[in-house]
Amino acid sequence: NEIILRSPQIKDPGSSKSFPEDTLSYSSTVYPLLTEYCSDCHVEGQQTPFIGSSDVDTSYLAAQSRISLETPGNSRLVQRLLNEFHNCWEVGCEASSTEMRTAIEAFSNSITAAAIDETLITSKALVLVGDGIVANSGGRYEDDVIALYEFKAGEGTLANDTSGVDPAINLELSGNVEWVGGWGIKFGASYIDEETNTRVGNGKAQGKTEDSKKLYDEIRGTSQYSIEAWVVPANVTQEDSRIVSYSGSASSRNFALQQTLYNYDFYNTTNDFNEALSTADADERLQASLQHVVATYSATQGRKLYVNGVYTEDEDSVAPGLLNGWNESFALVLGNETDGNELWEGTLRMLAIHSRALTQEQITQNYNSGVGEKFYMLFGVSHLVDTDDPDTADDFIFFEASQFDSFSYLFSDARFVSLNDNVELDDITLRGMKIAINGQEVNVGQVYQNLNISLNDEDYVAGNGQVLSNLGTIVPLDKAADEDEFFLSFTEIGSRSRDEEEDIPPTPAEPEDLPASSEIGLRTFDEINASMSVMTGVASTDSDVKSTFDTVKQQLPTIENIEGFLSAHQMAVTQLAIQYCDALVDDTSLRASFFSSFNFSENANTAFDTDGRSQISSALLSNFVGTSLDTQPSDSDINDEINSLIDTLSACSADSSCPEGRTEIVVKAACAAVLGSATTLVQ
Repeated sequence: NEIILRSPQIKDPGSSKSFPEDTLSYSSTVYPLLTEYCSDCHVEGQQTPFIGSSDVDTSYLAAQSRISLETPGNSRLVQRLLNEFHNCWEVGCEASSTEMRTAIEAFSNSITAAAIDETLITSKALVLVGDGIVANSGGRYEDDVIALYEFKAGEGTLANDTSGVDPAINLELSGNVEWVGGWGIKFGASYIDEETNTRVGNGKAQGKTEDSKKLYDEIRGTSQYSIEAWVVPANVTQEDSRIVSYSGSASSRNFALQQTLYNYDFYNTTNDFNEALSTADADERLQASLQHVVATYSATQGRKLYVNGVYTEDEDSVAPGLLNGWNESFALVLGNETDGNELWEGTLRMLAIHSRALTQEQITQNYNSGVGEKFYMLFGVSHLVDTDDPDTADDFIFFEASQFDSFSYLFSDARFVSLNDNVELDDITLRGMKIAINGQEVNVGQVYQNLNISLNDEDYVAGNGQVLSNLGTIVPLDKAADEDEFFLSFTEIGSRSRDEEEDIPPTPAEPEDLPASSEIGLRTFDEINASMSVMTGVASTDSDVKSTFDTVKQQLPTIENIEGFLSAHQMAVTQLAIQYCDALVDDTSLRASFFSSFNFSENANTAFDTDGRSQISSALLSNFVGTSLDTQPSDSDINDEINSLIDTLSACSADSSCPEGRTEIVVKAACAAVLGSATTLVQ
């Protein structure tokens, strides 16, 4: 689509105030009011923003986007009291807002405005929200949307369904959930609130079951649907982590989209609980970056996955069918499962649920439309490039820009454009372009500083301009999207140039003398499974073994660092070891090979004599315990533990034999005790 541009208000960059890094002035001006009047609600574990937190740094970070240093009266903290009458104090809303404005003025007056370096060659200045041209002109395919979440509110405990299809499935935010600047919500793990000494649970957003029934009603009749989301996974190490789920429990669902390491998993229930359709391990489709993911289902085509507009080509092994297995009493949940135990850590920027399976064309269309509020920014450079009368102000450096999250802006699609249809470009040099904010060049994200290009008629396309760079960059947010003033600086542009001092890298600090790393580590989940299979001779594909491994997999270690060991790891290892030993002893061929001539048919009262015990312990030591570590337990110590266990389990009443099968049980227990010990877990 052709971009329709208009000239912004032309203004020079000015001196500007920025939030200081320390909280000294803030803590004595604004902060006392926030802790006195806002701490009943706006604290960790209750409601964002955490402006009333007992931790001044947390409060300061949350308050910055709600304070206008240039015009304190326009601050969100003031306007909420003055015009929205939000929890005003006993003195009344007008007096409350006056007191807040006075505190912000005192804070602002303590900050010295930064002056612009007079040697800089600068463009005209712009503020993103105010001077930027809103770029979100639709363009998305949403004809069949039945639930839509754009997360524009930025505060509160509800994420509203803005699809317009009743009933709205508004989602209640609970646990560790934060609103993200530029539209979005972020899910995090549980933590202890130090102020109240209470635990804040894993984050999630959940709708009511009666409202969620809309999905059942709208989708079950068509037997097709699509889940479309813009996501930013926090890492690539989490497993079985629910991004979106329409479910009743961790094992009962209508559909679910989740993360497992580098993979997206898509579950759909027809007449039974089907296996997941997952992206291929080798493709590593899921990355810890902003991604557009779409899961589609139809009764004719089955399940399909698309990442960043591209069909993954992962084949659905389950035959498609009608959605007769769906349950109308389930609830829509984001970032977790209904029980709160399948947390997905990451940011959700947008979610749309469609009552049709989107086509490739529609998915591409929605991917190209992007996410969040975007703007076109036109930095005036007519006074620098001399293409015509510099007073006409029709020559610009164009960017597409947006607030990327609560801490940064995204700039991309840099190009030179002119609103003069008859512009003539006579090889105008443009070199060394930098982004500046609030009077200062930013010290990170300067991907255009090595730009060296000639503006000319050959490369200029009327209505589209001349591309300067295909790179995008992230620059830090300073105050707020409607406060931060941007401009560009140049090393050379047109007939103007400046000598730029070469940056001298700082002297690196002396490396910290860290404690020595442990010489031992943990085997990870797959390594443990493979090791037990090799040591026992039982195939890892054995149905009972595989079932147990799938059950305890997420409880086993995922990293090798010994410092990450948890008691839950040992419990999972024990369960898996018991299953392997059970399969070993129940297989008469395997156990005959493993335990040599031990007589399993003999009663436990007599089977474990000296020779019997020796046959068991020797087999376990030779097959399970290595001999290469000086610090490992001695064979005699391990043998003593095995004998003690056998003594306990084979002690039956004196006047009768042990129950039938007790001999096998004792051997299985001794086997699991050794197999599930550090000999398998530690490497």
